[in-house]
Amino acid sequence: MSTVQSLRGLVDLLPQQIPLWQQIEATAREHFGRAGIAEIRTPLLELTELFARGIGEATDVVGKEMYTFVDRGERSCTLRPEGTASVVRAAIQHGLLSQGPQRLWYGGPMFRYERPQAGRQRQFHQIGVELLGAADPLSDAEVIALAWDLLAALGVGGLALELNSLGSSEDRAAYRTQLVAWLEAHREQLDPDSQARIHTNPLRILDSKLAETQALLAGAPTLAAALAEPSRARFAAVQTALTALGIPFSLNPRLVRGLDYYSHTAFEITSSQLGAQATVCGGGRYDGLVEQLGGPSTAAIGWALGMERLVLLVEKAATAPLVRPAPDLYVVSRGEAAEAAALALAVGLRRLGLAVERDTSGSAFGKQFKRADRSGAAWAAVIGDDEVASGQVRLKALLAADQELLLPALDLAAMHQAISQARASINPLANIPDNIAASVSANIPAIAQRP
Repeated sequence: MSTVQSLRGLVDLLPQQIPLWQQIEATAREHFGRAGIAEIRTPLLELTELFARGIGEATDVVGKEMYTFVDRGERSCTLRPEGTASVVRAAIQHGLLSQGPQRLWYGGPMFRYERPQAGRQRQFHQIGVELLGAADPLSDAEVIALAWDLLAALGVGGLALELNSLGSSEDRAAYRTQLVAWLEAHREQLDPDSQARIHTNPLRILDSKLAETQALLAGAPTLAAALAEPSRARFAAVQTALTALGIPFSLNPRLVRGLDYYSHTAFEITSSQLGAQATVCGGGRYDGLVEQLGGPSTAAIGWALGMERLVLLVEKAATAPLVRPAPDLYVVSRGEAAEAAALALAVGLRRLGLAVERDTSGSAFGKQFKRADRSGAAWAAVIGDDEVASGQVRLKALLAADQELLLPALDLAAMHQAISQARASINPLANIPDNIAASVSANIPAIAQRP
């Protein structure tokens, strides 16, 4: 019988990979906590209407990439392709905006039907920040600084910030008219994909990855020239704030981002260590999205970073691979009564705060000790027929040769003390009092007692 495999582009994260993901997530939580940003969790599945209205029906995400189906209630549902629309929907639905500005972050899987490649999967993971009710240019600089500092703290090198202003909706409408007229005049020189976008999503043509198209666009009208004075002044204020924060940037007049809800500031942070897929974080301002989804007029700005690409970058920066934390104690046992005693010992010591791993293989002691050595634990607790008969547990030091300690099986406190002191000692038996076996402790369950 053939085995069942995962779907293409949906990747398992195995135990040896998890420590690095957890380190990145923990660093992000720390930075968000220092900035007063609270976590929000939204469903993976939403009504398709949310993304069609929020992201834009003419975008590639909605038109080509979403996982959409009709459920048993005859509702069109979609696995979320990005996080912003869901966060805004939750803020509107639960009345968060009536409580004042909201500083929120999210993390989790997203889904897009794209061609899988390194750092890009069909199920991918993002961490994102959304500041709802933040209208001033300083908020743009703050949210960019948050992403910049997080990436720097993770050791990501070769960072570069690209910045653009998409202006107000009125600015973009005026520019769209100019751009469409220019594109129509040069239609025959455009690639087929760009030709199809002239009237549906012309600004996305500016972000084409084709060198021939970019060379042609060098003569196109620019959005910067179409900005009204208030938009120019606002963009200048963002640049001044970033300069004051010591964050270098370059202006990219072709940067438009891929979703319809962006306005004014748009930005991407890239890394030279990623090659062709250089963008690690992108975002911008979306002042019209909340109202577009049925909420009050609310200024907002945010960003998202891709975890898969970030993991690749952090792996390159790491001097040594992260490993799972070693347990304090590895319990080996053999025989029915010994295995029952081992379970009681492991559970009892975990309740006292120790990390205890129990070997459940039932294999020979030699094989169990090899696994104990690989675990990185400082101690192994050995329980066999002799130990069960005597009501004792043999503690064997794994990081020092020929050192053992025999303790009463019921004396959990003594074992806890010995193991805890060994964690900070080069010699596992150093600092252990001579009378440790006489210490008073809580009893472990009767299952571990001598029959």
